[in-house]
Amino acid sequence: MSMKLSLIPLCAMVSLVSLAGPALAATTVNDAWARGTVAGQSSSGAFMQLTSSHGGRLVGVSSPLAGMAEVHEMKMEGGVMKMNAVPFIELPAGKAVELKPGGYHVMLMGLKQQLKGGETLPLTLTIEGSDGKKETLELKLPIKALGQ
Repeated sequence: MSMKLSLIPLCAMVSLVSLAGPALAATTVNDAWARGTVAGQSSSGAFMQLTSSHGGRLVGVSSPLAGMAEVHEMKMEGGVMKMNAVPFIELPAGKAVELKPGGYHVMLMGLKQQLKGGETLPLTLTIEGSDGKKETLELKLPIKALGQ
């Protein structure tokens, strides 16, 4: 239930950001969350579903709680699971793109503090619309404690 309550303001905020520039891709975010950490852990991940009504690309991520945030992809290569940074993720018009453990995700590195379950992670997404214009989404993701 707290997850749904956390996302209601998020959806409203995303809608307001989208209305600020009608030529921009209207992007919605669903089921967003960040993985909690243990004390001293320096990296974690953030996950969500992104849907762009007009199509575009996720081209940037940042958080004031991380020294660096990147979009990463995990995939099997020669029988070995590998993780690499990618410059962008395509967001086909009207189709949800899932950022999830074991696939595309936001990698948070150089964490400045422990990510504790029940708290929130500020995260900024930069979406480039099919028209080349950029949309910035300011999010607050619920942090899930390890094991949840």
